[in-house]
Amino acid sequence: MGGDDLVPPGTERLRLRRLTAADVDALVELDSDPEVMRFLTGGVATPRATVRDEQVPRLLAQYERHPGLGRWAALDRAGGDFLGWFALDPSEDGTEAELGYRLRRSAWGRGLATEGSRALVRYAFDVVGVRRVWAETMAVNERSRRVLAKAGLRHVRTFHLQFDDPIPGTEHGEVEYELRADVAQERPAALRAR
Repeated sequence: MGGDDLVPPGTERLRLRRLTAADVDALVELDSDPEVMRFLTGGVATPRATVRDEQVPRLLAQYERHPGLGRWAALDRAGGDFLGWFALDPSEDGTEAELGYRLRRSAWGRGLATEGSRALVRYAFDVVGVRRVWAETMAVNERSRRVLAKAGLRHVRTFHLQFDDPIPGTEHGEVEYELRADVAQERPAALRAR
């Protein structure tokens, strides 16, 4: 399958496209909201130079290394506004993908994270053919944990990492969720259709 333009199809309310160097400002703005970054950095913004010189070049190179996987800008299908991003970050060999998303606070509470995550899980198994989709978040991040469960992933473990500068909630650990291809094929038709 040609990977040059392989992008998840999006959803009823979300259009997905590859990130470009022109997205640096939108990505910096997204990461500058302390609430968006609360469970990632304790609210600390990602520096512009890090986004521009490290993150975006790495993400753009990923499209060629692992066609069909990577990170995509999420746009409001109705108005075209940048809402954030969704990701299927590939494992080293591309047989697994880490599900991720980051949305502007204005997009919260509307079911968009669940809608986009479900679409990416289907796409990962049905189009790309990965054997496993997984995700991690802080144990105290109840909203993300609900999204992962609604997307069909199952909690597989809680674990504790050591950090030099832990953020509030770290003491409760991290959680990992997953869905494997063999289990994905057995999903109820209602979940597959969403």
